[in-house]
Amino acid sequence: MDTSKKTRAITAKTFALLLTVVLLGIMLFPFMVMLVSMFKSPEEIYHIPPYWFPKNPTIKNFFLVWNTIPLAMYFKNSLIIALGTVLLNTGISIPAGYAIARLHFPGKKIIMYAFLVTQMFSPVVVVISLFKIVIKIHFIDTYLSVIIANAVFTTPFVIWMLNGYFSGIPKGIEDAARIDGCTRVGALWRVILPIAAPGLVTTIIYTFIYGWNDFIFSLTFLQSGEKWPLTIGLYQFVGRFAVQWEQLLSAAFMAILPVLILFFIVEKQLVSGLAGGAVKE
Repeated sequence: MDTSKKTRAITAKTFALLLTVVLLGIMLFPFMVMLVSMFKSPEEIYHIPPYWFPKNPTIKNFFLVWNTIPLAMYFKNSLIIALGTVLLNTGISIPAGYAIARLHFPGKKIIMYAFLVTQMFSPVVVVISLFKIVIKIHFIDTYLSVIIANAVFTTPFVIWMLNGYFSGIPKGIEDAARIDGCTRVGALWRVILPIAAPGLVTTIIYTFIYGWNDFIFSLTFLQSGEKWPLTIGLYQFVGRFAVQWEQLLSAAFMAILPVLILFFIVEKQLVSGLAGGAVKE
């Protein structure tokens, strides 16, 4: 009986492992194609049947991309939009999430459900209405218009997440800080935020990626090529009759590098704030 149970357990684990490998392979396949195609020549890209691996690997695509489009300017614009979205979103979400987690006031559940409802709408649904508002307040062709639009769609989700982290922190820790002389804002800054650092970092990463990958708002609100982010700049490789895949994929790889670097930097810091601020000196 024990042997049969062990056999079934081993079979189940093996099946789960194989299924995980298959699903992981399916998800990573587009990235593998991107990595391989970056080093192909145009002839190899359009060769039929396609080459799985480049026969004559070349890195000239990266130099062509850098010389064809103002990639550095697009990087700068994407960084401005992403960081601006993070700053605006964090500045709103931290006090809002804390207030909902700690304060009691009428309609709190309705507000939380209202936040949840906003996540059901796609940006495409409201982009025309936002465009009319942006024109009326004279924010057209400015970074601020894109930053505010991105913050509008990321803030409700971030408030939900931070509310969960703040609610999970024992109120006694905050009360101890208040007894020691901290104001409510001081307790939030010195005690609550260090403990909730993993949640805060997670929301920052989510918001940064959302702003970095923005396409619809940048395409709608930004008219000057000097203010285009990477997502719009890369679209220049899509022509009317052909797509320069080798250059497009090379530029796309360089576009995702900052996000990958951010993950590697933040990975070690996810645990550092777990107990920070919880011990009184």
